[in-house]
Amino acid sequence: MNRVAFYTLGCKVNLVETEAMTELFQKKGYEIVNFEEKAEMYIINTCTVTNMSDRKSRQIIRRAKKHNKNSIVAVVGCYAQIAPEEVAKIEDVDLIIGTSDRNKIVELCEKIKKEHIKINAVKDIMKIEEFEEMMIEEIKGKTRAFIKIQEGCNQYCSYCIIPYTRGHIRSRKIEDILNEVKRLVEHGFKEIVLTGIHIASYGKDIGDIRLVDVIEKIHEVNGIERIRLSSIEPTYVTEDFMKRVSKLPKMCDHFHLSLQSGSDTVLKRMNRKYTTDEFEKNAEIIRKYMPNVGLTTDIIVGFPGETEEEFIETYKFIEKIEFSRIHVFKYSPRTGTPAAGYEKQIDGNIKTDRSKRLIALGDKLTKRNNEKYIGKKLKVLFEDEANINNECIEGHTTNYMKVLSKGDKKLEGEILPVIIEKSQKGNLIGKITKKEM
Repeated sequence: MNRVAFYTLGCKVNLVETEAMTELFQKKGYEIVNFEEKAEMYIINTCTVTNMSDRKSRQIIRRAKKHNKNSIVAVVGCYAQIAPEEVAKIEDVDLIIGTSDRNKIVELCEKIKKEHIKINAVKDIMKIEEFEEMMIEEIKGKTRAFIKIQEGCNQYCSYCIIPYTRGHIRSRKIEDILNEVKRLVEHGFKEIVLTGIHIASYGKDIGDIRLVDVIEKIHEVNGIERIRLSSIEPTYVTEDFMKRVSKLPKMCDHFHLSLQSGSDTVLKRMNRKYTTDEFEKNAEIIRKYMPNVGLTTDIIVGFPGETEEEFIETYKFIEKIEFSRIHVFKYSPRTGTPAAGYEKQIDGNIKTDRSKRLIALGDKLTKRNNEKYIGKKLKVLFEDEANINNECIEGHTTNYMKVLSKGDKKLEGEILPVIIEKSQKGNLIGKITKKEM
């Protein structure tokens, strides 16, 4: 049996796409093996969000052939899309596919194997107008599943290369989304996460349908118990949106609103499409309809020109919004984006200092948020064994707090009531109770 190995870098969207490509090989009779094992084909799904991501992608590409000098190496994804000529210069790369035509990967690999040729299949992504349907039928696991509903981005933030690697927005047909949701139910999944490159733009390219309509349609599918959104543009979460989703019992009270900066002047340089006042109003609307909502966010520190005063504005704004968790990233220039050429690039030591200060603030906010739930009973979807003497299992509440409790793998996929006993290292520790909520 031919063996194929995958390595995925980057975001959740890449993971979903790798899963789809994996299934294409399995249907052709290939055995999927670990990337460090000997295989006939190695597929590297790359990321290019920073220059460091490019470097990591190149390192992995060069590793592949060491396991089997006669193997076929295929490079797929964002780095392949933005820099196919650069990838082609890497010794031993046989196939280059960007962010389209991933459905053809098996036939292209087999063509290379038969004809002993190299293929560059990268297309101009800006000319692609249709969503590439990558069907996943044999879904693994039984807890949380990610469904890709949208591709591309039209935002053009000044630091981001992704619009150039993923192209214009393309939305998946609602019937295809619902068919996948129904298959997920058949495989025992209880929670789905709607993901994409910019899910707030869903439907703008295909007519009179929007993200909230998709959520309502999915809510009608029997068997799904939780619907969660991946990162979403803050301006999309309006009063009308919240009125509609707050009526849906399956909708999770968790929103990941990417803030990036709490300074209006920095947001303007980033070409973000909102102000801090607008962000705050949207956060207030969310809490009006979901009082216990988990609000999480991303922050970039050290953006070009960021003064200490602007950083303090961000610090105070994060405190004001009281996020339940924040993810902090040090700005990394990405060649090909406007911000990479901005003046006043920030010194690395300053970035590190600001990052540490925000991480400490985030830890304080998470602890404060978690402590509100001590003594309360919460429903937890258990997902995996925790790395604590293999005696604990971990899962998440609807508002995305991680909960650990004594238990084993048999509880995977179960939604159970847990009495919260304490907060520890950013997580909640509790005891499973048999009593219904």
